[in-house]
Amino acid sequence: MKILYAIQGTGNGHLARATEIVPILKSLADTDVLVSGTQADLKVPFNIDYCFSGLSFIVGQNGGVDILKTIQRMPVLQFFSDIRNLPVKQYDLVISDFEPVSSWACRLRRKTCIGLSHQNAVLHPSAPKPEFNDFFGKLILKHYSPAKFKYGFNFKPFSPAIFPPVIRPDIRNAEPTVKPHFTVYLPAYSNQQIQDVLSQIPDTEWQVFSKHSKQKYKIGNIHFQPVSLDGFTESFLSCTGLICTAGFEGPAEAIFLGKKLCVIPMKGQYEQFCNAAYLKSMGIKVLDHFTGSTPELIDWIQNSTVLQISFPDMTDEILEGILLKHG
Repeated sequence: MKILYAIQGTGNGHLARATEIVPILKSLADTDVLVSGTQADLKVPFNIDYCFSGLSFIVGQNGGVDILKTIQRMPVLQFFSDIRNLPVKQYDLVISDFEPVSSWACRLRRKTCIGLSHQNAVLHPSAPKPEFNDFFGKLILKHYSPAKFKYGFNFKPFSPAIFPPVIRPDIRNAEPTVKPHFTVYLPAYSNQQIQDVLSQIPDTEWQVFSKHSKQKYKIGNIHFQPVSLDGFTESFLSCTGLICTAGFEGPAEAIFLGKKLCVIPMKGQYEQFCNAAYLKSMGIKVLDHFTGSTPELIDWIQNSTVLQISFPDMTDEILEGILLKHG
């Protein structure tokens, strides 16, 4: 059996999950890997057979997506060319983690595409939703990466096609500690904005992983450094708590380890507001914005409790089941 596994490379979470999924797929079948997107910062420990620009949302520095840069840098003609040229017919199975080139190439050639992503779980009718209705956000989630069969990951499995989070072996097999520092990953905020907030809590050590840093530097109690999977994992495993966007993989790993967790959904990302609604229902601290949040952060540091869930290791079982059913 020959498989194409396609990964959304706009964010780091998809690639982090792929570090667990790709080796398993390669052990089960002849597997090629496709990555599209321009916003990820992680280096992956496997070969990439196809690398495309895809359709990326450009992260700004004011808490959300930079719409103007996203439009300016959207390679629409290249995107359609990649769809036409991707040889999906030569594969027995195409599995897409919310990756649009492979999904639309399958749609164009009437080939079955299997969707395996967190976004599929977000779209499920039983998944918690924010109070406001974002028609455009729902439209993107529904049509960005179409698939005939959809499987999803979420914080709790509420359907036979929804599975618990994939926890990386580096996290699942680790022996975490609790040191007096907090790990921060807020790619949609500038270093200056992060510094302005965290410097007001001087008795706490902050280790910030920033898309906007090319090298390490320290200002007072704040350590800034570029994003790297190894560096982040080391800081995260020993931290007291994590402040991050309302993505999926990072919060899931924090809950697995029993770390304090505070999330801030990125503006213009409906999926993250759905995640925030789910996490809030589980008792996790959710902030509407980061700037001006110092009193809430101090209260979170001093008074919040932790949630720990030992998500079962089902990745082999999930992938074997999909290959058995659709391969």
